[in-house]
Amino acid sequence: MKISIHAFDGMTMFHLAAPLLVFGEVSRLGLAEDWEARVFSEAGQPVRSAEGYVIGDVYGPEIVRDADLVVLPSWLSHLPEPSENLLRLVRDSHERGAAIAGLCLGAYPVACSGVLDGRTAVTHWEAIKDMAAKPHAVDFDSSALYIDHGDVLTSAGTASSLDACLHIVRTHLGAAAAAAVARRIVIAPHREGGQAQYIARPLPDPELDGPLGRTIQWAQANLDQDLEVEAMAAHATMSKRNFTRRFKEVTGLSPARWVLGQRLDDARQLLETTSWSVSRIAESCGFGSAVTFRQNFIAAYATTPTSYRARFTRG
Repeated sequence: MKISIHAFDGMTMFHLAAPLLVFGEVSRLGLAEDWEARVFSEAGQPVRSAEGYVIGDVYGPEIVRDADLVVLPSWLSHLPEPSENLLRLVRDSHERGAAIAGLCLGAYPVACSGVLDGRTAVTHWEAIKDMAAKPHAVDFDSSALYIDHGDVLTSAGTASSLDACLHIVRTHLGAAAAAAVARRIVIAPHREGGQAQYIARPLPDPELDGPLGRTIQWAQANLDQDLEVEAMAAHATMSKRNFTRRFKEVTGLSPARWVLGQRLDDARQLLETTSWSVSRIAESCGFGSAVTFRQNFIAAYATTPTSYRARFTRG
């Protein structure tokens, strides 16, 4: 399989190295004889990485014409508009049947090309809001590590490009080949969960003065208590309807969704920093039972509390 990987001035070395490492191991391990990964730039000229290194051994865009897979491993963080030449390379490659992969911020030029119109993509969680505001017909998902439509694949932030490239190996060569590559580079053959578990979600700045602000602070300090909307409205001495309306104006969420998010965030911190049992954490955070806690945790982060703790424990 012929793989063309795009390089540009200002990209980080890691983003370029990730697909080169995974696909290179396929050849080095003798898993396939015809896998060849080559790097190209739009002008066929050397590029300078974000770290200041010059990458000199690059091809021109002509190598894309017979590529089976075209990889855009990243993009600049301020999301400049891709050149029409690059967009045409992506469109033409897609039209002739080549697969397209936009890794991390590389999902942006892929989205701009139109090959994802009407479909879902994923990118680094910090860029989703900015990308969603751009004029393209792509729905960005903030939870998945990667999304593969068969002809177009996108992946989440930074290290998830390794997961996406391993998925490509698994798709073409099977699970045993992907496991062999993963073992060589010492990562999991298939990670549990999605990037939601890595997202730091700061609270919206609420109005901290007045009855609504005091109720928000009270709720944060009493997550193990009854925090139904009626109880919160009563604490704020407001009608349920008026409280719900004002709460959503301030936080952007309904009271129930906000409380759930607070409880899940609190639970994540306890999983990372304590040795408390799952049942004790569930009770402390107001979930009522360990079963309810697990169900909500899996729905939010696509992994279990126990698996999350194993990955993120601080010792």
